[in-house]
Amino acid sequence: MRSQPEALTALKARLEALERCDARRVATTERHAGEDVFAPLATGVVHDLYAAAPADAVAVNAFGLGMALRATAERPIVWGLHEMMAQEAGRPHGPGLHEMGLSPRDLLVVRARDVQTLLAVGEEALRSPAVGAVLLSSWGEAKAFSLTASRRLALAAEAGGATLFLARAGALPCPSAAETRWSVASCASEPLEGEAPGRPSFSATLLRRRGGGATGTWIMEWDREQRTFRAPTPLSGGLVPLAAQRPTAASGAARRRAA
Repeated sequence: MRSQPEALTALKARLEALERCDARRVATTERHAGEDVFAPLATGVVHDLYAAAPADAVAVNAFGLGMALRATAERPIVWGLHEMMAQEAGRPHGPGLHEMGLSPRDLLVVRARDVQTLLAVGEEALRSPAVGAVLLSSWGEAKAFSLTASRRLALAAEAGGATLFLARAGALPCPSAAETRWSVASCASEPLEGEAPGRPSFSATLLRRRGGGATGTWIMEWDREQRTFRAPTPLSGGLVPLAAQRPTAASGAARRRAA
């Protein structure tokens, strides 16, 4: 665990090494086969992801990794992990990352002891042309997540071309410069053939889209081979899940704080 200056110095060195490798850029508008749950998200912007409940912290992190893989254009992902999130939801686990379709060359994990360091790591990573996507995972409320900080991150994403997914647990939605805002919860998986464990499944509600537009709730599972989300495919005789529905009304506290 390093202080903010030490963490940023180490991160800069790693990013410079990635840039020297001349990471290949690929157009981000291409969709994977079978990707029909929702339209591709805008890239080079900020997306807010909130755990629907504290118990959904692992789900929001996994959902954020999936979103980052969709947006990365075959460049590395930088995952900034707030130490409090790691204590509450667990640290990255190699076999679990492999199940998401991640390999060591795909991911650079930076542990941050406080939110200020986490935001500084995100801003530095977003400005690097070698980075395809950034995931920042934080636990709890913090004054550092201000509208000004969000705008700085949005400008950094625009400048570098990487996409930021800001995953928060134990916090209510707050005003930000994000392109979209999501509420994420874990969902029961559809078992595979022979009652084998199913793919990671999520219930994701789009709460807000910048500039307006349709919102809704999607039940989706992660397909690691295609690196995309897809509608669950039930076994013969199973019920077809509801693909999309209007989100339930936000609580009074969330309505007051949401932009």
